[in-house]
Amino acid sequence: MSVSTVAAAPSVCAPLPVLGRDVTVPLVTGGEVTYAALDYAASAPALQRVWDDVAAYAPYYGSVHRGAGYLSQLSTDLFENARRTVAEFLDCREDDQVVFTRSTTDSLNLLAAALPADCRVFVFETEHHASLLPWRGAQVTYLDAPRSHREAVETLERALADRDSRGPALVCVTGASNVTGELWPVRELAAAAHAHGARIVLDAAQLAPHHEVSVTGLDVDWVAFSGHKLYAPFGSGVLVGRADWLRAAEPYLAGGGASRRVGRREDGGVDVEWHDSAARHEAGSPNVIGAYALASACTALTEAGFDTLVAREQYLVRTVREGLADVPQVRFLSLFGDDAPRVGVLSFVVEGWNSSHFAAALSAEYGIGVRDGLFCAHPLLRTLLGSDPQAQGECGSPESAPGEKSLNAIRVSFGAGTPDEHVERFVRAVKELVADGARWNYRTEDGRCVPDTSA
Repeated sequence: MSVSTVAAAPSVCAPLPVLGRDVTVPLVTGGEVTYAALDYAASAPALQRVWDDVAAYAPYYGSVHRGAGYLSQLSTDLFENARRTVAEFLDCREDDQVVFTRSTTDSLNLLAAALPADCRVFVFETEHHASLLPWRGAQVTYLDAPRSHREAVETLERALADRDSRGPALVCVTGASNVTGELWPVRELAAAAHAHGARIVLDAAQLAPHHEVSVTGLDVDWVAFSGHKLYAPFGSGVLVGRADWLRAAEPYLAGGGASRRVGRREDGGVDVEWHDSAARHEAGSPNVIGAYALASACTALTEAGFDTLVAREQYLVRTVREGLADVPQVRFLSLFGDDAPRVGVLSFVVEGWNSSHFAAALSAEYGIGVRDGLFCAHPLLRTLLGSDPQAQGECGSPESAPGEKSLNAIRVSFGAGTPDEHVERFVRAVKELVADGARWNYRTEDGRCVPDTSA
């Protein structure tokens, strides 16, 4: 189907206002064009609503939990209300804790530090490195990439049944792949984990910005996600879920705020009583602006309605998939099949093109920002590209020159703020590059493909 045919279909709804929607960038071929930000899976632009809320609060910024003054009290209320907003956004259980962190990676490292002794961890090789790597102090079982939802559940069930003890166990799984965008059977995996006496943590970094996430409905034990993917790029994240392991663990950071009482001992040492609330793992001055921004984004997405947002996003996914269906050189990457449910994340390779070269041409000649490389999911990309999943790879582009084959891919991703025109321009640009080639010369510099401006 041609892109003009797809684009003729009425859009489901208007995109949400985001910062940067009117930014223009220069083209290497001359002139300027409005920037098409199609790298939402890395960092989404801030919602205008979030930016306005932060700007309105900024003059009233004050220390949190540490002052009697009006601004300090106001900031403390704002911070704690943000915690409640996140809990409501995730449909949490009454006794769940909401711990503010820096990011999804930080959240999962916090949980890794709180694992009980002798805890076994089960994680699919398909995970983002944020979910794949934090479990360094535990005995980890890495599971092969499944090719269907059913196979994912059966693989986990076998691994849990075969473990050599009935001690504590944790399953870590993504909600939506940062590479293929495919949705994972989280509810079924949670049921399998609990049936075998294990707990489960959901990496919702790519799921929460696109779909409603219910801790209660999915029956997961913890959820982690980042503000910068949720249209709140202010250095915030959350770990939300059961409190017992967190209360029993040593504080993630030792310092002010995490301690309830500190006193000197006669022998010259220090006695410390730590908080058993979320503050136990939030030592130091918290990122109140980041927490407030994240809560603002949660509110904005809830008010917009996920049914509406999902419908629009699926329209954009169809625009890309159907618009490039008649370009045989383009191969989309998938674990569960082309028809598998997915969020607005699509990765692909182009026959005859180095991925870094193709992404550079999209940027320099069309003003389109996408991502190329291995997307911090090296084992998964190696599997999808037909290479050894155990082989090491660099996070970024290869050293190979433009035109040479690479074991990297190109990722296009979008969300609530993406205009139709950006996606339509992307489809046209891919078709033109495949048919006619790049209009400019490119060279490799520091491992990246860049326009050659030396001539």
